[in-house]
Amino acid sequence: MSTCLGLYIESNIIKYAKVSKEREQIKVESFGVKCYENLDQTIKQIIEETYSYKVPISINLSEEMYNYFQVFALLSKKDLPKAIKTEFDTYCSDKNYNPNVFETRYAITPNVQERDKLKVIHVSENKIELNKKLQKFSAYRLQNIIPISMSISNIAKFDEKENSLIVNIEEKTIITKILNQNIYDIKTLEIGSQNILDKINIKENSYQKAYNICKETTIYTSEGKELSESETTYLEDIMLVLYDILGQVRKILNESVDKIEKIYITGTGALINNIDLYFEEYLENVKCEILKPSFIKISPEINIKDYIEVNSAISLALSGLGEGITGMNFKKNSFADKLKIETGSKKTKNGKFKGNLLTFDFNVPLDRIERGLLRSIAGFLILFIVYCGFANLIKQQIDEKNEEVQASIRNTKAQISLIGQDIQKIQSKTNEYTTKISNLEEINTRIQENNRLKKAVPNLLNRLMYIMPNTVQLTSIQNTNSTHVVIEAQSTKYEQLGYLASSIRTKEILKNVIATPGQKSNNIITIRIEGDLP
Repeated sequence: MSTCLGLYIESNIIKYAKVSKEREQIKVESFGVKCYENLDQTIKQIIEETYSYKVPISINLSEEMYNYFQVFALLSKKDLPKAIKTEFDTYCSDKNYNPNVFETRYAITPNVQERDKLKVIHVSENKIELNKKLQKFSAYRLQNIIPISMSISNIAKFDEKENSLIVNIEEKTIITKILNQNIYDIKTLEIGSQNILDKINIKENSYQKAYNICKETTIYTSEGKELSESETTYLEDIMLVLYDILGQVRKILNESVDKIEKIYITGTGALINNIDLYFEEYLENVKCEILKPSFIKISPEINIKDYIEVNSAISLALSGLGEGITGMNFKKNSFADKLKIETGSKKTKNGKFKGNLLTFDFNVPLDRIERGLLRSIAGFLILFIVYCGFANLIKQQIDEKNEEVQASIRNTKAQISLIGQDIQKIQSKTNEYTTKISNLEEINTRIQENNRLKKAVPNLLNRLMYIMPNTVQLTSIQNTNSTHVVIEAQSTKYEQLGYLASSIRTKEILKNVIATPGQKSNNIITIRIEGDLP
């Protein structure tokens, strides 16, 4: 037997229903409604009261966004998701949205206007809001997060070719159009029971009392009795909201290409007595009735209104049990969730598609499929154990080799460190020898320079001897620095002194020769010749 706890969560109210399923038998084990101020404490209280510590939980999505796309019916299953993603990306581009911030799901239904196309009901939710829900239920076994618009049709069985609307008057009003047993369109109204309860709460200062007043209120039609002043006080708040909802429903009926034969009313608004008669009075030629769970047998012992009160929670629980449209779960399955094996979808007697989930219940005999499934699981389990054994053995060998490699790496690093030290020593000796060689080369250069200078002056005198005119006399030769020489000479004739200076320059006895003009005193002409030794 499979069990699921459905929680329909609004701003101030939680509706809950614990539903079990055995074969085709569905049973509501416990249910109720709680007004809350602390959501976490109320959830914990519901789980404790219903003994649902390990029971899968299914909750409603909130703030979801609906879009509708058209795709060709001949697209393959492989290309269909790509086409839908392209349509959504285009939509986000037009709206300047980032498509990566949305978690998306979609349902496909035949297009009644264009037979060669399919209609895609695309649902998207902001990932931040979705993660908040996941974190809030992180301590529990959350299995399903699904839009209430896509689960509410699980409650009833619809006749073949019946076109109808489900008007779910909860915190917001969600209108689900069903054509030929398929969900075809969804419209969300920003008005709903929240508007009614808030107005009554202002007067009564109690949300629980406001909810009870809403349940106990009766709408009297045009042929009804006169209302008392107290009844009028609350009805004014209620009727203004219902009138707006009724106007939107009438607009949908007028715009619908397909004739709508029946309207089902559910949610908190359905608890208002005679609301179905009120709708039927103002919607001509459309039958209106309260949506009742089809699996509940009506009897004097059962107050069907109590079940109607938690229709939303029951529908969420049924989704968690595999009823209704598959592929709308916004919670990604963990490994524990996947212990239930999905074998596909099948069409029920009422024409709706639902997932066929095989679960194990050891309180009943196993059928052939379950026995085969158990054998398959056992076989996979044995293979998994063998695989784990070999994997563990290989891991140990890899760890041993890794240890050897690490030891070798450590040894190599130690040797590299020693080599580095030797290199530093060699570099130090090299620097020392380089300094000594540089010093020796400098000393050798000095010695050579000294030797050259020692021979330079005698060589200079020797060469001057060969070019010296007879009338010229050298009065002074000075070696002012290492290579610079200053010669002073005198003669009685200018030309002889000029000849001496010119010969010193042309014969390259000195380089960079500079001669001063001659100075005459007592018929003696004196000049100064400077130059560098070659």
